[in-house]
Amino acid sequence: MPKLNENYLNLKESYLFSEIAHRTAAYAEKNPEKGAQIIRLGIGDVTRPLGKIVLNALHEGVDAMASSETFKGYGPEQGYEATRNAITAYYKKNGVEVEPDAVFVSDGAKSDTGNITDMFGHDNVILIPDPVYPVYVDTNIMCGNQVTYIAGNAGNNFLPMPDADQPADIIYLCSPNNPTGACYNKKQLKEWVDYALANDAIILFDSAYEAFISDPELPRSIFAVEGAKKCAIEFCSLSKTAGFTGTRCGYTIVPKELKFLSSAGTEMSLNAMWNRRQCTKFNGASYIVQKGAEAVFSEEGIKECQENIQYYKNNAKVIADTLTKLNIRFFGGINSPYIWFQCPNGMDSWTCFDYLLENIQVVGTPGAGFGENGVNFFRLTSFGNYEKTVEAMERFTKLFG
Repeated sequence: MPKLNENYLNLKESYLFSEIAHRTAAYAEKNPEKGAQIIRLGIGDVTRPLGKIVLNALHEGVDAMASSETFKGYGPEQGYEATRNAITAYYKKNGVEVEPDAVFVSDGAKSDTGNITDMFGHDNVILIPDPVYPVYVDTNIMCGNQVTYIAGNAGNNFLPMPDADQPADIIYLCSPNNPTGACYNKKQLKEWVDYALANDAIILFDSAYEAFISDPELPRSIFAVEGAKKCAIEFCSLSKTAGFTGTRCGYTIVPKELKFLSSAGTEMSLNAMWNRRQCTKFNGASYIVQKGAEAVFSEEGIKECQENIQYYKNNAKVIADTLTKLNIRFFGGINSPYIWFQCPNGMDSWTCFDYLLENIQVVGTPGAGFGENGVNFFRLTSFGNYEKTVEAMERFTKLFG
């Protein structure tokens, strides 16, 4: 009989979004007429199509496979040179210098934030903000790691800061944040970088929503902060930047400056370790997808992506304006696609979920699914259709006005 990874027994019984889907489907089946009126503002999946420049590049990649002269088989596990160079050029436009061989192209940030645990031992102190994207917690539980939490709450605007009395070896940060929409400024990130350097810790920085930042004073990469290359790994994704949720492409930046000593005193490079891990366990993102990704970072590609992002930001404004009029406290919605509001009338988040579904047929995400500090909060996304978002907010106004 095989010995199983019994850490899976420590996971919550159901993944958050599976439970949302289950409750929504059960309601629609029981109430078919109202079920047809459901507006989904829950899961953060995009709805706008890919830009023309990206589609043209994808077609070029497909056409290349039709000829023996241009056919591509196995590609470099780290990503094609043209794609890596396009990413570094994009960083440079945002004022950040990144070396191409620090860039590793993948099938998405979700995979990489989970797989990164392969590089670390299981006796580290792992610090994760609460509320938090569930993948950070679940992937650590799966491999038996002990997780500690730092509280994000309304008092600190859901931007927890380091505590000198709370040591950590590995720190997860996400900015702009999922689920709260909160965004660290440069001074706040500098505090985290200084804390990590003082504690010989690693920051795992998820910047999947950086393209939504419009305030030039807010950093779009942790590497905009001095010293970060000595203590941080950055994850990013084209899912929300360019609508690649179904196309799948992301990248991770592992600076060569990240070097630590083993228990025997041998110097170990995280860049070299991640490269070895990817070469062993990953065959690289497809050539076709990387052609599309490369086009994303062209001048025309960035312009098309920003047009879609502006569409979503208009949705966010509709939600934010409605909540403001209804005097419902909320966070996010400016430099982020997420709006995080306090549940009205003292409801907890799952009660609020059922209340919205039953009364106005609007589906969102209960904050409890992101941690204890989300119990009385609720997340809406701006990734839906504009007209549907307007309709959903009209229903909110009738319900809470």
